Amino acid sequence: MGTRKADTISGVLIINKHAGVTSHRIISACRKLFDTSRVGHTGTLDPMATGVLPVLIGRAAKASDYLMMHDKEYLCEMKLGLTTDTEDITGEVLTTSDNIPTEEEVLAACHSFLGKISQIPPMYSAVKIGGRKLVDIAREGGEVERKPREVEIFSLNVKKIADDTYSILVACSKGTYIRTLCSDIGKKLGCGAVMSSLVRTRTGKFALEDCVTIEELENMTFEERLKLPKPVESLFMDLPAITVPDFYAKLLRGGTELFQKKLKVDFPEGQLIRIRNRGEFIALGRGAVIDGVPVIKPEKLFVIDGPKENN
Repeated sequence: MGTRKADTISGVLIINKHAGVTSHRIISACRKLFDTSRVGHTGTLDPMATGVLPVLIGRAAKASDYLMMHDKEYLCEMKLGLTTDTEDITGEVLTTSDNIPTEEEVLAACHSFLGKISQIPPMYSAVKIGGRKLVDIAREGGEVERKPREVEIFSLNVKKIADDTYSILVACSKGTYIRTLCSDIGKKLGCGAVMSSLVRTRTGKFALEDCVTIEELENMTFEERLKLPKPVESLFMDLPAITVPDFYAKLLRGGTELFQKKLKVDFPEGQLIRIRNRGEFIALGRGAVIDGVPVIKPEKLFVIDGPKENN
């Protein structure tokens, strides 16, 4: 398909996922469009959902664990007066109610979820228990006990659309289920609620305006597509950075810790650090203390080979 070797394509592509397809389907399309098998994504979106889906190509796939940690923003619609087995409008209806609360009651209930809250992951989710995805167990008619987990709702902007429907712009921490948030609001109101639409408007600092659609990619030439992925380093621009000479870069590639004192830096224990060499992002490091001495431990290498001589 293309002229470039697959293992040299590397970067972050921000896809605007369309409705009706799984996140996995988006990845399959990108593998074909970029002629490489090394493609991954971070943060699954339900088939009904649309919006920001960062796709990691080549060496960027190593960054998936770190991108999962980013905060998210969603625009959802919440429909009152029913509950379903999936907590969204696509599921089997379990209960209905004509007792729709007032706008003031709905707003008060929504805003009571601001801050740190406890959520029980829905059965129809990609969370794994005992090595199996909850959604697979649910599709077989099963249900297992799920432990609640803490998430944080940073902001909620709630607007009434109809007597039984509200739009909610939610900024939240990783791991937040918007379906579950809608369901829990419905429980608090006593009438039930489901998520009726969902758009992820932001992941970390990547927003809808940064996105490209699969259809747009399909209408480009291969060379045009290759210009789109953002550098892997763009995922970590909020981290402190240091530039190291070749000698220290070689030590990092060999898995050796670097003494902070020799680099004239002072990073706290646990701090993630962006490490550069010869103007290029090469690795993530983490502040640590070994035998009382502050060091930078290599955390993840993004450039394996050292610089060529006489560059």
